[in-house]
Amino acid sequence: MSFYLEEYTFFLKSKKDLSAQTIDSYLCDIKQYIDFVQEKGISHVQLTSNASIISYMVYLEENAGSSSTIHRKLSSLRGYYNYLLLNRMIDKNPMVRLEPPKTQKRIPEILTHNEVELLLNQPDGEDARSIRDKAMLELLYATGMRVSELISLDINNINIEKKYLEKVGLASRKRTVPIPSRAFYHLEKYMYNSRIKLLGKKREEALFVNSHGKRMTRQGLWKILKQYKKKASINKDITPQTLRHSFAVHSVKRGIDICYIQKILGHSDISTTQKYNLY
Repeated sequence: MSFYLEEYTFFLKSKKDLSAQTIDSYLCDIKQYIDFVQEKGISHVQLTSNASIISYMVYLEENAGSSSTIHRKLSSLRGYYNYLLLNRMIDKNPMVRLEPPKTQKRIPEILTHNEVELLLNQPDGEDARSIRDKAMLELLYATGMRVSELISLDINNINIEKKYLEKVGLASRKRTVPIPSRAFYHLEKYMYNSRIKLLGKKREEALFVNSHGKRMTRQGLWKILKQYKKKASINKDITPQTLRHSFAVHSVKRGIDICYIQKILGHSDISTTQKYNLY
């Protein structure tokens, strides 16, 4: 009775919007916390304090793994203490003004160099679509561009003479991105061959267009990437962002200056780029 777990269990089961699995998850989190404070010599929930929660948070950070798991466990505790306070089983809630740890953003799964080559080599035909797809994939990986940046490129963003992409990114943070030779070769091949065929008689400013001669969409690019992932038999969850992250990690491992990588990726804060050092 000192931690009112039976009462709280009854309360949870009375809530019709909670599944049995959710209730079990809540109770498992609460029991883990109770075991922790009891090991610290606390015999009654009334004796727990803000320090008890902080000590438990430190324990979780050292043992629970991801910050999302810690957030879930603290959310379970918050509901538990709210119930106790509402039913006057405690005098004050020790979780008030308690700041949970910040969620750490993980770098998504990346491709190996061999997997990148395998994926980029899938569009191997000489038809207009294959040449376009090859150019898009090569450019995505070679420049680390975001998918939104790629599909928003216009034909006048390409500086053919200097081999640069100009005015890439948000209006307030436009940047110039060099196009490596291999990607530039496939981009030129697309621009002077496939793009004209896909456009037909239509006029369109977009660099990359679909089979109807209109600007390529995000959904269209995702569908194309999914098609080539399947064709390459790569057992990883690949999105356009996967190529961006793979470019960044591979660049770091090649010893390219982190400030240069920051500039190419368009990060406003160097700390965002530095996370790739940890991969």
